[in-house]
Amino acid sequence: MTIGSFILKNALRNKRRATLSILSVAVSLFLLVTLMVALRELTLPPEDIGAALRIAVRSKISIANVLPARQRPIIERIPGVEAVSPFTFFWGTFKNEESLTFAQFAMDPMLLRVLFVELKLPDKEYADFEKDRRACIIGKLTADKYHLKVGDRITLASAIYQATLDFNIAGIYSGTIDDRNMLFHHKYFDEATGDLGQVGMWWVKVKSPEDMPRVITAINQAFANTSAEVRAESERAFQLGFISMWGNIKLLVGSICTVVVFTLILVSGSTMSMAIRERFRELAVLKAIGFRRRELFAFILAESFGLAMFGALIGVGGAYALYTYGSIAKMTNGIFITFEVTPKIVGIGALVAACLGIVASIAPAIAVARMSVVNGLKTLD
Repeated sequence: MTIGSFILKNALRNKRRATLSILSVAVSLFLLVTLMVALRELTLPPEDIGAALRIAVRSKISIANVLPARQRPIIERIPGVEAVSPFTFFWGTFKNEESLTFAQFAMDPMLLRVLFVELKLPDKEYADFEKDRRACIIGKLTADKYHLKVGDRITLASAIYQATLDFNIAGIYSGTIDDRNMLFHHKYFDEATGDLGQVGMWWVKVKSPEDMPRVITAINQAFANTSAEVRAESERAFQLGFISMWGNIKLLVGSICTVVVFTLILVSGSTMSMAIRERFRELAVLKAIGFRRRELFAFILAESFGLAMFGALIGVGGAYALYTYGSIAKMTNGIFITFEVTPKIVGIGALVAACLGIVASIAPAIAVARMSVVNGLKTLD
């Protein structure tokens, strides 16, 4: 019998306990990886190719406050601005569903391709969208979810504006970081709501990345000390600011991850201590025939480390396979669009497993080191 086979035989002596130990590590690391990926997606939302040129302009007071439509020509005259479109959230419910299932925004359809260069839409569908005031385009994810196609009619009832609008689906777009939304004519929205002269926010496109800081400053200063002060920021800053409204996500997810790791250490340490305690007599025999303390510690460490890494292979590897090759949009009902398990997250998962294997072996190794041959031989006699 080789040393390797000896360690493997001891690790699998109690197959039920070994299986449960591996599964506990695998499930915990799967949860840990999931939380880390979710935190990354929430705090570092992906950017598309047009994000570097887009500016979000919203009310300085709150994103829920509307802005006057008369601001548009003022923004358009600022040097470096290429296009300005209103962007108003409709908050319409579909098929009498109680909650919002996909977002709808009213905008200037003539500026769709100028603002969102990454959006993919056939020319015919884009032309149909432009010329029909009641037309809309929807993201591919939403179209697939509700089995909608070009030419279908849908009705949305707004929970904000007390208006119900009928739409003709002129096209189905894809290629953006969020292919769930619906876009429609702002003029149709104005007609349905009594032309209030208000917009939810402005989306601005600048001519070059170098113009971005100057245009942001100019927009903020243009409406400073007015009744409708604004906050202009890059699309990236807007995304992160929107996420921050949910509270301290990093602290919450970080706390959960800490609890998961701490609990896993306790469970693994207890399991290893129990397994070694049952073999005190055998370890005493090894001591008696000349094995030194460091060699016995190496046996225990190898067993603990092996079980932890095998659990990591299942847990971390399973998470990587599921989120890489599975559809996270379907699994989360559209809450998340992407779920990227990066090499850094895989490395953290493997590192946690390695540390777990080492820490779990310390207590039983100390117990074996302190054990005398005589007392060990008396154990479980």
